[in-house]
Amino acid sequence: MARYTEARCRLCRRSSEKLMLKGDKCLTHCVFDKKPKAPGPQTARRRRISDRGVQLREKQKVRFSYGLMEKQLRRFFAEANRQPGVTGDNLIALLERRLDNTVFRLGFADSLAQARQIVRHGHITLNGKKTNIPSCMVKEGDLIGWREGSRKANYFKQLAENIGSKTTPQWLSVDKAKMEGKVVTSPTPEDVGIRFDTAAVVEYYSR
Repeated sequence: MARYTEARCRLCRRSSEKLMLKGDKCLTHCVFDKKPKAPGPQTARRRRISDRGVQLREKQKVRFSYGLMEKQLRRFFAEANRQPGVTGDNLIALLERRLDNTVFRLGFADSLAQARQIVRHGHITLNGKKTNIPSCMVKEGDLIGWREGSRKANYFKQLAENIGSKTTPQWLSVDKAKMEGKVVTSPTPEDVGIRFDTAAVVEYYSR
C-alpha cells in the first residue's frame, strides 16, 4: 500500500502548525521551530487563502496527523457520515479507534509511525490474539497487550521503565504493571484534544 516517505517535518511546515508527527522529538529537535514557513519558493506578497483552501488545509492536517492516504480518509468520512450524530465527531472517534493510534495513545510508542511499525511486526495482541493490522478497529472493552515473545525485547524493557511518565487519555486505561491497555469507552473530541476544524473537513467532503 502507498505511504508517505518524505520528511515529516515538511508536513508540519505545509500545515503551518506543529502536528507532533515525530513524538517527543518534536519538542526537542524540531525543524518547524527554525523554519515555520511552507516548503518551496517564497513569494514576497502574501496571498489570502480562500474558504476552499482553508477546508483543504484542515483536511490535510487530519490526514497527516493520522498517517492516512486520501482514499482511506474518504472511506472513514463516508462511514462517519452514515452514523447518527455530528459527522465531525464521528470521524474523529473512528480515527482514534484504529489499533495503531490506540497503541500510540496508550504510550506504547513515541509516535504514530512507530506504533504502526510495532503493530505491523506482530508485537501487539488484541484480546489475547496477535494482530498485525494497524487499521483494525478497537471497541469498548477490548484489551491491548504485548505478545509474550516481544516482552523479551530491549525496547519493551525500556518502555516498561518509562511508561510511568506517560499520560493516557480518559477513554483508555493502562495497567502499567502488566503493560496492558483497555478501551474504557468511545473517544470524544474532548478526550482527544483535536487541533483541527472538523467542520471544515465535513464541508470539504460535502461539496
